[in-house]
Amino acid sequence: MLDVQLGELLGDGPPGVGEALDLVAGFDGALTHGFARVGEEASGALAALAGALAASPLGDRMAEAAEKVAAGSVGDEHLAALAGGRAALLGAVHDALLARLDTAVGRPRAAWQAAEGPSRSDNVLAGCRGWLRELAITGWHGVDHDLVTSSDQAIEALLGEPELRGLAVLLDGLAAELRASCPVATMDLLPARRWGDLWTRALLLSQKGTWHGAAEPVSGRLLILGADVHEHATVVRVQVHGILEPAGGAPSRLVRTSVAAAKVDTISGPSVWRLMGAHPVLMGALAGHLSLDISDMPLLPGGDLVWHDDRASAGEEADPFATARVQLAEAEAPPVPPLDRHPVRIAEPVLLEGYTIDGETLGLGGHSLPLALDRLPSCGPLTPQLVSASTACIGLMRWDGGRWLVQPLAVQATVKKKPVAAHNGDWATGPTDPKVVKAEAKAGDVVAVLRERAGRLLRK
Repeated sequence: MLDVQLGELLGDGPPGVGEALDLVAGFDGALTHGFARVGEEASGALAALAGALAASPLGDRMAEAAEKVAAGSVGDEHLAALAGGRAALLGAVHDALLARLDTAVGRPRAAWQAAEGPSRSDNVLAGCRGWLRELAITGWHGVDHDLVTSSDQAIEALLGEPELRGLAVLLDGLAAELRASCPVATMDLLPARRWGDLWTRALLLSQKGTWHGAAEPVSGRLLILGADVHEHATVVRVQVHGILEPAGGAPSRLVRTSVAAAKVDTISGPSVWRLMGAHPVLMGALAGHLSLDISDMPLLPGGDLVWHDDRASAGEEADPFATARVQLAEAEAPPVPPLDRHPVRIAEPVLLEGYTIDGETLGLGGHSLPLALDRLPSCGPLTPQLVSASTACIGLMRWDGGRWLVQPLAVQATVKKKPVAAHNGDWATGPTDPKVVKAEAKAGDVVAVLRERAGRLLRK
């Protein structure tokens, strides 16, 4: 159905998107210079942000926050209001874009229901808010090593609370990027939008209350569509997209699950799969194209399964393309949690068939859709060449840089007159390409070597 509605999806964006993003850019510019001394331009940007939300429930608080900050009074409650307003604008853009995509693919989506979650220690969160407040007052241009280092205590305290480790990782990631950029004042071009996103999310997550709600245990059959691998210098995450057939005959649901591991930058390519040894059932299903029977697996309201390998068992073979052709159009999509309502977080599974490829563009039904080939991981068999030769693709629809793109997760192609299928997760239990196997054998097992060296150091 996507090819029928592709023209509508790729046409002019929803009204107001450009204006909303301009307001966010104005706020990010003010944050770049800091709130210690707010100039006329920054004051105008804060007032414009508040004005755009004047008719919303945030209106009064936004107006007060913009006025106070412009006058030099920067309190935690004022920063929280501004962060909430920025998130609300991006959330509105997200909702407009996602609604258009759901219409194009004919996808039903569940509505978000607010729910209570576990309580959190405000003493620990206060330390996090304090560092974020200092960043806002100083501005990105004023960030130096001393300011970055002052985050260490707050991050350590957050890591000590299991329910706050996600916030700790977020804060640590922001600190690492700032540390690598110090002194920021010497940078020619700042990633103001990205740092503004990280600052906003961290500040909102550091408020009292719950954002994601409690998990519910689910059982049933999980049919895998594909895997999205996020690899960085110090961490790798495998996010698996699939369709859950709940036990008891309830309608099928789109779900995701993620597993991650710490790494060093010398571990790359197919070697990263060796870090996933704690999840043999999930990795085996990815590599073998198997269904999974799950029992009492926690499912968050936003559609994320909290993976427990011991609550899953391998089932029968299940070709992801067959799953996508039969079930993807009917599966209900999950609601989007409040803090995940951001355009760059849109990643919706789709099946595309019967298209042509011209360079980095996919042609379908007389329309052109850019390919996000830069997102292809180095740890799997999927290459730009295979994508170019393909005629069917399971991918993720994304919105980035003001346009829609599709990120391939798996393709079906014809190579040397033979049908070939390639999936990002095909090498989850080890590469199957003889050339890659030979290269790995020659290079040695990097993960095993590093583990042996670490063990030797610990024994000393």
